[in-house]
Amino acid sequence: MRFDSVEPSALRTELADTAAYAEEAGLAWISVMDHYWQMMRAGFPASDPMLEAYTTLGYLAGRTETVQLGALVTGVTYRYPGLLAKIVATLDVLSGGRATLGIGAAWYEEEHAGLGVPYPALKTRFEMLEEAVKIARQMYSDDDGPFDGKHFQLAETLNSPQPLSKPEIMIGGSGEKKTLRLVAQYADACNLFASTSDDLRHKLDILRAHCDDVGRDFSTIRITTLHGSEKLIAGDVAGFVEELRPLAEQGVDTVILRPPATSLAAWMRDAVTPAVAPVSEL
Repeated sequence: MRFDSVEPSALRTELADTAAYAEEAGLAWISVMDHYWQMMRAGFPASDPMLEAYTTLGYLAGRTETVQLGALVTGVTYRYPGLLAKIVATLDVLSGGRATLGIGAAWYEEEHAGLGVPYPALKTRFEMLEEAVKIARQMYSDDDGPFDGKHFQLAETLNSPQPLSKPEIMIGGSGEKKTLRLVAQYADACNLFASTSDDLRHKLDILRAHCDDVGRDFSTIRITTLHGSEKLIAGDVAGFVEELRPLAEQGVDTVILRPPATSLAAWMRDAVTPAVAPVSEL
């Protein structure tokens, strides 16, 4: 979510209105970025507003009743994994069982340096990611014993209250050797970055191969992907539906829209809502 056109005093109203329109339209998912700063690599000033993700999700939990809530996605470096699992369990309890734990290997080095957060090498971050997912799975189970990893050591994985519904674990990213293998091994869902239909098909073939290697049923993984909303903004609902059709045919379960740099509430009301009924027929 971007808020560069919204005054800080109006952010809570903008969020609440956006969530209300989303639920009224019957959308399945609301996600927020988990970053400290706005994304310079996407062409935005780092100084543009960026709300802290889990405070925002907690607010949205209190303003909604049906949509799934999660970060897309939390960098593994941002929070100690036991604390992250606890935060998401709390979100699940207070939302009535609607939390997803979205996590990835992290990439935004500038914001780490800016706020003094360690940013280890990529190989280390992937090792940390695997351990973080294992810790979350353990904390959402009956096992409250220790966890002794290479990077994280927990003396006791006590997590009370337990989440109402075991939070879905989503791993974000499309790296073919490491990320998609971790999806096959541990994740309930993935978020894939694919620029074309052929690219998406290739990523899904790689994921299927990893599933075969580890003995995982590919159909048990929820496939999500990011998608632009330019046609919606232009009012071309039919064109938008046709863009989604090949994604549905390839097995994508959820399309996550990138909002424009305008009022989120107005975009949800005027562009997204009219598309929901046609899309639901795919």
